[in-house]
Amino acid sequence: MRPERTANRTHSFTESVIRDMTRVAKEHNAINLAQGFPDFPAPQLLKDAACDAINADINQYAVTWGTASMRDALVRKYQEWYGMAVEGDKEITVTCGGTEGMASVMLGVINPGDEVIILQPFYENYGPDAILCEAKPVFLTLEAPDFRLDPDRLASLITDKTRAIVVNTPNNPTGRVLDQQEMDAIAHLCIKHDLLAITDEIYEHIYYEGKHIPMATIDGMKDRTITLSGLSKTFSVTGWRIGTVIAPPDLTKAIRKVHDFLTVGAPAPLQEACAIGLNDLGEDYYTSMINDYSKR
Repeated sequence: MRPERTANRTHSFTESVIRDMTRVAKEHNAINLAQGFPDFPAPQLLKDAACDAINADINQYAVTWGTASMRDALVRKYQEWYGMAVEGDKEITVTCGGTEGMASVMLGVINPGDEVIILQPFYENYGPDAILCEAKPVFLTLEAPDFRLDPDRLASLITDKTRAIVVNTPNNPTGRVLDQQEMDAIAHLCIKHDLLAITDEIYEHIYYEGKHIPMATIDGMKDRTITLSGLSKTFSVTGWRIGTVIAPPDLTKAIRKVHDFLTVGAPAPLQEACAIGLNDLGEDYYTSMINDYSKR
């Protein structure tokens, strides 16, 4: 196909390398180290709950930004785990996976000509999402082997066009968990330069050292942080496509508008099942998951 038959915005990035490697791995029956999906089955509780919801005819559109039960479960989760007070009606959007969540966030808060700083290594969607917004991705490499953040290098990348900093912790693909000092440094720069922090926290329950610190819990950051997560990795349901976005009410309004016209909403029966998982699977589930990964 001639390039002029396709939109210019699609010429600046490629098809997902991760998904391409998954297809090749399946073709050759190879071990797949590319795509982030667990190899343990989803909890029986979730599978039963999904079947129950389907059999109860919870099969039509849910509220665009998420079922009441799912949003209520997320309110409880963030309060119990992190001491975060979240308003389910005004600050939560349930998306079709974290990937759609990031696209909705970028399209909702990033303008053409903006610059978006992305810490790398990073999940491959961040760059294309910025490009689709006609923004400029600006990359800050965290150097091996420790992948620590250098606040001075980060500060040097900030210009009058910078709109947001994208942070992924625990990190995909390195597994690195940013510590309090690093998170505070990012927060300081966001506040100083009036920037948004867009944080991908999908691996919030999968780490071996340190402690996961949600950016929104740092003083002065709740009103300028957009927190993305989901249930795919934690509950081994990557195919269900249940992502979550928490943001201040004014940003949530914009994110929800984009989300609505991209996908309408996440699958209703699967939201009901995930809500039950969030409410009923206790701390022992998360501990057991980490212990199992650690043994490997």
